[in-house]
Amino acid sequence: MEIEKQLEKALEELRKEKPRKFDQTLDLIVNLQKFDVKKSQLNFLITLPHKIKDKKIAGFLEVKNPDLDTITFEEFKKYTDKKKLKNLVNKYDFFIAQASLMPKIATTFGRVLGPAGKMPSPQLGILMNVNDKTINEIKNKVNNILKIKIKEASIKVPAGKQSMKNKELIENIMAIYNSLIKEFPKNKENIKNIEIKFTMTKPQKLKIR
Repeated sequence: MEIEKQLEKALEELRKEKPRKFDQTLDLIVNLQKFDVKKSQLNFLITLPHKIKDKKIAGFLEVKNPDLDTITFEEFKKYTDKKKLKNLVNKYDFFIAQASLMPKIATTFGRVLGPAGKMPSPQLGILMNVNDKTINEIKNKVNNILKIKIKEASIKVPAGKQSMKNKELIENIMAIYNSLIKEFPKNKENIKNIEIKFTMTKPQKLKIR
């Protein structure tokens, strides 16, 4: 596929840049056209073939779990303090919850988790049965999930790390690209072009037509 060849070439160019002392993130930038951001509020999850990093996950559960940072119902009262609540939301990338606690979670944490886009959702994150198996399964799923929320005519999302192989990076980018096309009202027509860059490099632009 033409895009994959372009990606290979673009990655080779990016890797020629001087090395940095940290593992840079590969950013994918998708520039849109003929797309009304106000009318089409897209908000969805993509499962990537290759994990970018381990996410920090916390769970609202009735009983403490050794495999997960847990906030039990008894501890909810600690978070009436706004500062503590904000710190909690900033500390974790993702929250999961026991279904039976959801009404209380909405009351105690909703006002901060909601706007941050971190409220446990039925798509991924609400558990009917809590046991070690389901918790480990959901952790693995969450680590491969990318959240897309389109607020402007240019989308920038992480697609991988510099230490990953080009093949893995290309597979992640194609998974994001193909998912976006499916969600857009005019499919490929809504994409003007795409760019990729490492954290500290200039972007490489790719033609998609």
